[in-house]
Amino acid sequence: MTRSLVLFLVLLSSSTSTAEPAPEAARAAFERFKGLEGKWRGKSTKGWEEESSFRTIAGGSAVLSTSFDAHPNQTMATIFSLDGDRLQLVHYCMAKNAPRLRATRIEDGGRTVHFTFVDGGNLADRNRGHMDRAVYRFGDDGTVTAQWTWYEKGQERWMEEIELSRLSR
Repeated sequence: MTRSLVLFLVLLSSSTSTAEPAPEAARAAFERFKGLEGKWRGKSTKGWEEESSFRTIAGGSAVLSTSFDAHPNQTMATIFSLDGDRLQLVHYCMAKNAPRLRATRIEDGGRTVHFTFVDGGNLADRNRGHMDRAVYRFGDDGTVTAQWTWYEKGQERWMEEIELSRLSR
């Protein structure tokens, strides 16, 4: 192999690889999700509102988030947990599938968490419509925003951003 080809391959592999967030960052972000325990009101950039709740379950190993009325009279659920040193979520969706996303970037001491699709239940292949990315931002004012994207037939599109305001603990 020529030296330039080897250099090209090294550069290509380093530009396409994604570094895992540090274990301490994943744990800090998970603690932030645990701190959301309680009831919330969500307002979407698309104009709808929802009731949400967060509850720590399973001996503190998971956080269950439910949202009601994002789709009229329907509830969806998202479970956040640590898988070893990795933060992940599974979203039980109205699309009748359950994509699993992993935190691929954690910034600002766990205040901003980027989740990226890994795999999922009821997804024969990646081109079936599913939630593909999520970004959670924890605001200084106690609010939380969640931005979700949808992936289908080889295309990703931004869905909406939901701002959550705490109603009660």
